[in-house]
Amino acid sequence: MITKLFFVTLAMFGLTNTIFAQDDSPNQKSDQRVIVVVGADGSEEYTEHFDLWANRWKSAAAHTKLTVIDNKDENSNDKTALKNNCQEIASDDTVSEIWLVLIGHGTFDGKRAKFNLQGPDVDASELGAWLKPIKRRVVIVNCFSSSSPFINELSGENRIVVTATKSGYQYNFSRFGKYLSEAINDPAVDLDKDGQTSLLESFCAASESTAAFYEQEKRLATETSLLDDNGDGRGTPGNWFDGVRATRQPKKGIADGLAANQVFLQRRGGEATLSAENRTKRDELEKKLELVRARKSKLDETQYLTQIEPIMIELAQLYAEQE
Repeated sequence: MITKLFFVTLAMFGLTNTIFAQDDSPNQKSDQRVIVVVGADGSEEYTEHFDLWANRWKSAAAHTKLTVIDNKDENSNDKTALKNNCQEIASDDTVSEIWLVLIGHGTFDGKRAKFNLQGPDVDASELGAWLKPIKRRVVIVNCFSSSSPFINELSGENRIVVTATKSGYQYNFSRFGKYLSEAINDPAVDLDKDGQTSLLESFCAASESTAAFYEQEKRLATETSLLDDNGDGRGTPGNWFDGVRATRQPKKGIADGLAANQVFLQRRGGEATLSAENRTKRDELEKKLELVRARKSKLDETQYLTQIEPIMIELAQLYAEQE
């Protein structure tokens, strides 16, 4: 049994992250389902890139229920395969978290954004319709050009959407997928030092590396990645975050980033021992904490501490139950 060390510190009447002892092994019985789709490459140059990125995702997701759609045959119909997998997931009660990773090229005609597949392409509205019946958490990672409009169709409750671009008109080859595939399970990008590499941390690292590429090559940046996890359909670029916290706040609700920092492709240590029920409860409690933090400037010290104390007690009890 892994011993969990739970502690809370208040610094400047702020709140640090919840931390507990970790080991390096991911859970073996995962309730995650991961689908990696490698689209039409267009040329041998891109085949090498996309295969490498996909292999990194496959390695990181090897402990999950993993499906790979990667047909090289021009006569294949990957659109049907993707649709069938989405329908299958909707009826699979053993899965509580779904990851859909799309690697390749995209297009945008001013109205519809599409992900290029072997066979017919899939547009954002079609993918949105296939995923609509799924009420569990869905993470959609769009590693392709012109992917921003997919946020409009996929954003919603229990949805985390990553796109390689901030506009459908950013249609040049996107390198964001390369850097995200490197960061998704890299311990070095664990910004909050909780022993986990979250999707948010990977997103921020990949966004920074993408921007650095264009700067080093003295090129005009033709892509800006976005993250949407609060359901408002707007998306937040990586440079809006300082560590794992957004430096800007929306007029209503909470900023993007909280949910993305609660999901890990490989769960380790204490995170791996949490049941799906307790993980959902934990996520809701952390969301309550974030709402209190957002009101901190409007509260005096006593009010602030009074509001966070019961939430922290519940969190402590939740982790104690896992011992």
